[in-house]
Amino acid sequence: MLIREATAEDWPAIWPFFHEIVAAGETFTYPLDLDEADALDWWLLRPPNRTVVAVDDDGRVLGTAKMNNNQMGNGSHIASASYMVDPRHSGKGVGRALCRHTIDWARTAGFRGMQFNAVVEGNASAVGLYRSLGFEILGTLPEGFNHPKKGFVGLHIMYRPL
Repeated sequence: MLIREATAEDWPAIWPFFHEIVAAGETFTYPLDLDEADALDWWLLRPPNRTVVAVDDDGRVLGTAKMNNNQMGNGSHIASASYMVDPRHSGKGVGRALCRHTIDWARTAGFRGMQFNAVVEGNASAVGLYRSLGFEILGTLPEGFNHPKKGFVGLHIMYRPL
């Protein structure tokens, strides 16, 4: 698997699984009816922030990540990132590789830590992955997320120093 910079030419491969994940409403706080133009603008970030794709040997996009400063100004020394893995390629280490990549990017870019602002409490695979890579749950906003199947569940704030 290769992780490389995402380009506008990758968007047609990203959009179908991006749309599927967002429309399911189980893991992201994005609007369920997010249209493609807004999604493209939100996901493909401009430098100094980054968006990458993980591709297989045939160049097929398996997943994507965006990484950026979590806040501006005096909070800009903490990074953040978001990940989407094509559900047809889940369980193959794509998310782990993307997460490691973003941690390395943040460290190299001089960030002091990485924070995830809204990890859905019931997203066990993401919470487990992040914990295995050194993130801890700093707190949970009770009923911060309206899950379509589980109802109101918590949103974790997760952090790791770099």
